[in-house]
Order: sequence, then structure tokens, then C-alpha cells
Amino acid sequence: MKAIAFDTLEFAKRLREAEFTEKQAEALATAVAEIIESRLATKEDIALLQRDIEQLRADVKRDIEELRAELKRDMKELELRLEEKISMTELRLKHDLTLRLGIMMTAAVAIVAALVKLL
Repeated sequence: MKAIAFDTLEFAKRLREAEFTEKQAEALATAVAEIIESRLATKEDIALLQRDIEQLRADVKRDIEELRAELKRDMKELELRLEEKISMTELRLKHDLTLRLGIMMTAAVAIVAALVKLL
């Protein structure tokens, strides 16, 4: 329950002094008191909001740390997969180059043998 001090009697008195009728002054004082009660924040309200904000900050910080850890794991996994693909590509290149070199050497030997027979 909110505990905001608003003197409706004093407020109504001032309104009557400003030539409001008794009924108008009381109605306006009651309306203003209700607005103050329902819409103004007390120190307790602000303290609750501050606790909520601190809790949200802690939750966001925890979520960020969890995301950071997950991102590190994903990056490590990607790094390992990339290294594996690079190794496989290197092996394929070595195989292809070895095969081509072998074919070229065989062709060169065949050409030399053909030239020796012709000459």
C-alpha cells in the first residue's frame, strides 16, 4: 500500500478560498488524491523497480556469458572442421600431383624410348 502524504482537507480549503464551491473543492481534492495514490511512485516502488532492474541485469549478464561460451564452442568446432577439410584438400592435391608427375615421367620415358628406337 502506498503511503504518500497528501492533505486533501488543506487542498479543498485552498480551492474554496479560490472561490470553488464546497462540492467542487471536495471532488477535486478526492480526484487529485486518487491520482496521486494510483500514479505516483513511492520509495518502495522505486526500490522494487531497482531490484527488478538488477535482477534483469544479472539475467542478461548470465545469458551473455552462456552465449559467449556457446560461441567459443561453435568456433572451436568450426576450426576443427576447417582444419580437417584443409588436411583432406592437401592430401588430394598431393595425390593429384603425384599422379600427374608419374604420368609425365612415364610419358617422358616412353618418348625417350621411342626416340632411341627411331634414332
